[in-house]
Amino acid sequence: MSNLIPFEPNFISPPGDTLDDALQERGMSQVELAERIGLDKKTVNEIINGKAPITPETALLLERVLGIPARFWSARDQQYREALARRELTQALEDEAEWIRRFPYNDMAKLGWVEPISGRSKNGLIRRGESLLRFFGVASPSQWDQVWLTSSAAFRKSLVFASHPEPVSAWLRYGEREAEKIEAQPYDQKRFRTALDEVRQLTTESPDVFCERMVSLCAASGVAVVFTPQLPKARISGATQWLRHDLALIQLSLRHKTDDHFWFTFFHEAAHILLHGKKDVFLEQSGDESEQDKEDEANRWAANYLIPRRKMAAFRIKNDRSRAAVQSFAAELGIAPGIVVGQLQHDGFIPFKNLNDLKRKFSWKESQDEE
Repeated sequence: MSNLIPFEPNFISPPGDTLDDALQERGMSQVELAERIGLDKKTVNEIINGKAPITPETALLLERVLGIPARFWSARDQQYREALARRELTQALEDEAEWIRRFPYNDMAKLGWVEPISGRSKNGLIRRGESLLRFFGVASPSQWDQVWLTSSAAFRKSLVFASHPEPVSAWLRYGEREAEKIEAQPYDQKRFRTALDEVRQLTTESPDVFCERMVSLCAASGVAVVFTPQLPKARISGATQWLRHDLALIQLSLRHKTDDHFWFTFFHEAAHILLHGKKDVFLEQSGDESEQDKEDEANRWAANYLIPRRKMAAFRIKNDRSRAAVQSFAAELGIAPGIVVGQLQHDGFIPFKNLNDLKRKFSWKESQDEE
């Protein structure tokens, strides 16, 4: 990528300037041009001053009279009108400086999500704003607000409850963009349940083994899995949404960095896909109390799927809290021992300080600088 800053002059020259130069070279007045071209003198003057456009018909007439190709005049006028529109949009973006600053732009740039732009000048701020708009695929900050905050679509309402919606929306947007790159089959619930059985067996593997495999398994059933580095103030473990009627997205971070949290989050998000509606988005830690029943249901499903309740009950009856017992129980279940430790701690069967060395810490390269 080039580090050159594109030249953007702070002046806009209307095509009338070029037309006026052409008239002076020929010793022709505006009045004479009007007579030769068949337009009234006022219209010619307005074209010269940039107040009236050069229409395709006028461009052809200028070609006949001045010998300068019509395509030149049309292109010149189009460039001028585009420059005017760009300046107007840029000026509007200047008024949205606070909106731009609410995004962790430097962190996003380091991750390659947006163009790296240094400096705190007004021009640099505007260029950051333009880059953010392209990232979100919206035309203006007001449209970002419409799409991400005030839209009537049910799948956006969770974001309203986030304490920092701008970085959270950036995190979600990255997931959407990456999901579209995954070659996924149309969603099939039966196939997804089968995929989950296979993914559960991967919990004992390292990330360099299970990441690619779980993405492939889920994609074959119509679910895109995207691993997304956490952004500052976007403290999210996972999110679920339907991008299309036949494509769901599970988005995961490494917020807690240990295998028990990671795998529970994944199966929690999977539960939302299996149990809940396609118009919902589930954003963990959003604070949306209206969705608490569904969150609780997903928690119960994930806990039981990883460790069936009857087996957990039988293990607890033995009242053996030793390392060997936990490892043996995990081996019997075919899952990572850290998952067992996490559930036992959550249920109060063992203290949170005990057996944490059985949990594995995950760290993908792009996530090593996470908070």
